[in-house]
Amino acid sequence: MRKKRSNYSLSNKYWLLFLTLGCIALMLLSAYSDTVRGPFRIFANATVIPMQTGINTLGTFLIDITENFETMEMLREENENLQEQIATLQEENSRLQVDGFELERLRNMFRLHQEHAEHEKIGARVISADGNWFHNLTLNRGSIHGVRPNMNVIAEGGLVGIVTEVGPTWSNVRTIIDDTSNVSGMVLHTLDRCIVRGDLSLMNERRMRFEGLENNDNPVDVGDVIVTSYISRYFLQGLRIGYIVEINVDASNLTRFGYIVPAVDFQNIQEVLIIMQTKEDFTRQAQEGSNGNGASNVGGNGQTINGNGSNNDNGQTTNGNGVNNGNDEDNGEESGGSP
Repeated sequence: MRKKRSNYSLSNKYWLLFLTLGCIALMLLSAYSDTVRGPFRIFANATVIPMQTGINTLGTFLIDITENFETMEMLREENENLQEQIATLQEENSRLQVDGFELERLRNMFRLHQEHAEHEKIGARVISADGNWFHNLTLNRGSIHGVRPNMNVIAEGGLVGIVTEVGPTWSNVRTIIDDTSNVSGMVLHTLDRCIVRGDLSLMNERRMRFEGLENNDNPVDVGDVIVTSYISRYFLQGLRIGYIVEINVDASNLTRFGYIVPAVDFQNIQEVLIIMQTKEDFTRQAQEGSNGNGASNVGGNGQTINGNGSNNDNGQTTNGNGVNNGNDEDNGEESGGSP
């Protein structure tokens, strides 16, 4: 058996050597002899060329696979780099958007400050709120910053509410949309007075109710602005409350009532301005300017006007026309922290 295997292996080697020498001879003859090129070419076409074509095809396929793998690896690395760049750009874009929103809010606050430049103010941030409609707010400014009860609070658009309670570094604000709020207002272009009442049940329609507007010849239409009136006990005059969206005449035909849209977006309050002068301060300054002893009628706690001092409002509001002048409104809504 071993001898047969040895002879078989030796014969294979001879055949391989023979075929190799034959191929070399055929290539030499094909290269240097034109006379024998034809027959050998026929033989080569039948044997060598198909083999060469197959080898070339296989080599090309292997090269393509290698190149494809290299290309895929390059694309994978490039994709990872692009993904990192996209994540970085998205983060930068989000940061720029936040900065843009912050800048826009600051611009709005600056415009609001300019709009009420006659009053000293400090800025504050809302740090907590009750409910979706922010009817009660807590601000990050308190007594150490000079905040006192009954100070008016404004934001982009107009009036937010009034400070009701103050701590060293915080203060609570009751907004004008709260159910207990009743603000003495007036139509800006006619000065006709009315009462604006808070009602959270109406805020789903973004509305507040006003009533007690005298049914006189002064035209009042949808779109007219209502601001705080000059007879308000706790609110400074001229702070924008909202815009009329509906107006009707009551059954007695003596007064008109309707609805307004608040000037402030009470779902998205972030920054506010606190006016550092209360209505009491304003009244006292007016008294001191016109009468040297008028200041003795003002309570000393810096929060409310006592019975003697409140006669300023009575002197302004008694007009005898039978229309609600805002006195009943002052009994509810405009009380600050301690009254």
